[in-house]
Amino acid sequence: MVDTLTPVLTDDWDAERSWTLETYESRGGYGALQKALAMAPDEIVTAVKDSGLRGRGGAGFPTGMKWSFIPQDNPKPKYLVVNADESEPGTCKDIPLMMATPHTLVEGVIISSFAIRANHAFIYIRGEVLHVIRRVQAAVAEAYAAGHLGKNIHGSGYDLDVVVHAGAGAYICGEETALLEGLEGRRGQPRLRPPFPAVAGLYASPTVINNVESIASVPSIIGNGSAWFASMGTEKSKGFGIFSLSGHVTRPGQYEAPLGITLRQLIDLAGGMRHGHELKFWTPGGSSTPLLTAEHLDVPLDFEGVAGVGSMLGTRAIQLFDETTCVVRAVLRWTEFYKHESCGKCTPCREGTWWLVQTLAALERGQGSEADLDLLLDQCDNILGRSFCALGDGATSPISSSIGYFRDDYLAHLTHGGCPVDPTASTAWAASLTGAQA
Repeated sequence: MVDTLTPVLTDDWDAERSWTLETYESRGGYGALQKALAMAPDEIVTAVKDSGLRGRGGAGFPTGMKWSFIPQDNPKPKYLVVNADESEPGTCKDIPLMMATPHTLVEGVIISSFAIRANHAFIYIRGEVLHVIRRVQAAVAEAYAAGHLGKNIHGSGYDLDVVVHAGAGAYICGEETALLEGLEGRRGQPRLRPPFPAVAGLYASPTVINNVESIASVPSIIGNGSAWFASMGTEKSKGFGIFSLSGHVTRPGQYEAPLGITLRQLIDLAGGMRHGHELKFWTPGGSSTPLLTAEHLDVPLDFEGVAGVGSMLGTRAIQLFDETTCVVRAVLRWTEFYKHESCGKCTPCREGTWWLVQTLAALERGQGSEADLDLLLDQCDNILGRSFCALGDGATSPISSSIGYFRDDYLAHLTHGGCPVDPTASTAWAASLTGAQA
């Protein structure tokens, strides 16, 4: 495994006016599209399969295999939907990619749509990021004007229309079937599966749903070959990915590297933890993944390596926290988010996340007893695997993992009557101050 940065998706981010068609084409943009249109659609699917590309949205499902599930004997239209509803705490790779080089995504959309024989594609972007929506809309308009989209693309006889859709703003729409509900104009709530989207997705037709980074990786695979992509990464986690480092690190930002790089290497590339402080805990794939500690600095950041230590690679949204952070408060804030974003469709998530917040908030204030930790774990157990979609599961991950690694921190809240890291949040400290003033 190569342990240096491998800028591919991020290579043009520092170019002048990198978001324009002129800049993108001057650096070889849409060359892969020309190559793809000379191939048979099945050849493209095979190339993506051979590359080993796995979904970059969190689940890690093989992208080419997902494409091959589309039943080509189905007379209904085929659709490609790009999931750009990036909104999980800590996740921040797709939005900068769409801002810096939206044509990378647009070219990926065209090639991917051609591969699955779709004539309509949708890019579903979170409604709050209006600046991103406008940038992608402008890129799509440029692509139409240049003949990369529309009728008879590059004289190939292939037609494709792309719609940039602004979501209404709901974290649940990051779940692919809830996204389809929103795209069809209904409230974002997950659908019962089966049928799966590949068989009956958008408008009850065969549909492929992929993350922004997954689709944006396709042009480089077609342009450079599947063997080139597969030469990076690890045996079962091929290629490169954008690692988003945020929190208590010297230089937070996006670091594009081969899968399998370690957090220790990434922190070194980012200038280390902030001066005078040490890593306490971190999330490998956003707030919905079980947190890890400094003992996991050398775990390979690939799907298998992170799973091997009880967490998930997810979206590679690495949030880093030093010893000044109260783990109980951090977990409470994440849980409040999941409670707020629950769509309410299923009882375990709707009621369970509410109770998780109540129990966590009491513990954070130093109220309750040690038995409440077991109560929290019992609540998590009643949600995990029982909710309608993965939102409920994700809400339990930081709680159960933090109790496993930092049980003493929870107990310290009970001992101090509040947060020992921040005494201003301690009810006992506040009471003593009031007594002193009296």
